[in-house]
Amino acid sequence: MRILLISAYEASSHKAWANTLMKGLSEHRWSYLFLPARHFAWRIRGNAMSFAFDPRFKSTLEQPYDLVVATSMTDCVGLKAFCPDLQNIPWLLYFHENQFAYPASDKQQGLIEMQMVTLYSALAADLCVFNSQFNKDSFFDGARALLKKLPDYVSPDWLINTEQKSQVLPVPLDIQSQPEKSGSRTPVEAQTIKLVWSARWEFDKGPDRLLAILEELECRDVAYEIAILGEQFRSIPKEFNQIKTQFSHRITQFGFAQSRVDYLAFLASADIVLSTALHEFQGLSVLEAVALGCVPVLPNRQVYPELFGDEYLYSSDIKNRQVEANAAVDLIQRLVVNAQKAPLVSQYLANELLPHYDALIKKISG
Repeated sequence: MRILLISAYEASSHKAWANTLMKGLSEHRWSYLFLPARHFAWRIRGNAMSFAFDPRFKSTLEQPYDLVVATSMTDCVGLKAFCPDLQNIPWLLYFHENQFAYPASDKQQGLIEMQMVTLYSALAADLCVFNSQFNKDSFFDGARALLKKLPDYVSPDWLINTEQKSQVLPVPLDIQSQPEKSGSRTPVEAQTIKLVWSARWEFDKGPDRLLAILEELECRDVAYEIAILGEQFRSIPKEFNQIKTQFSHRITQFGFAQSRVDYLAFLASADIVLSTALHEFQGLSVLEAVALGCVPVLPNRQVYPELFGDEYLYSSDIKNRQVEANAAVDLIQRLVVNAQKAPLVSQYLANELLPHYDALIKKISG
């Protein structure tokens, strides 16, 4: 089968997903188009023009295909209009995230326009697939709420058919095994806890909350070290500079790992994977860490309650960072004292999920 795979904003997790599909389903003939992960608002609004009119994409777009698989940031309507050959083949739109559940930011502009582009694409696609139930629910709830605010000639009922057909299929983890950490834990006061935090270095991943948790760990004289990983962009929240200065004696890695091998090694060597995210639709880096034996310590919000039981979740308090930090450190200490093991996440491994992708691809393409 000839498949055109389009990633309009190739963040590292989107790239990993695309590579996993192409490598794991190699019986299909894949063509891959992508745009780099920068200028976020422009990417969503302008990607159809970029793909359709840039000469470097011309030969790929003019080939015959049986199916288009595109990320949800792709402007399906615009690309179909500019490339008529793509109009009469099925489109699968894959949602790594959605703009309706994005936390408010003074720096974010044009949010409603970005929401509208994604809404148009969802209505134009033959099938929408989401990486979590939380992602699916928050998208359709947000889209219906937006449609109700528009002045006329709109109806939330337009979404009924799209929602009924949509499915949930997580991003596969490209990790071969899930080793169990060996050895027994010593009491928390005699052991250095190895933490890892791995997320985009942006405000929606809660760097201010990470700072509060590290300060609380210091106040309690907890022996710990931390690897702070994750993808960085041109603008970095100020909290990271403060963390680097204030906790240099605790930090074993500060910044993006040099290779995939190095990244997985940091995860495998840690005891606990910590998240402070305000915006999370699957938590791929958390799942990767848990697959390598880390115990998760996560806020009780976003997708996390869908993934893990209450024993791995600390109380969420959006309005009070310190209260939330206290809850997170309480949980860290409790999990270590109880020698809690990492939960199983084998259902997210590529060898489990890729057959479901293959079945879906064959079904939609007829």
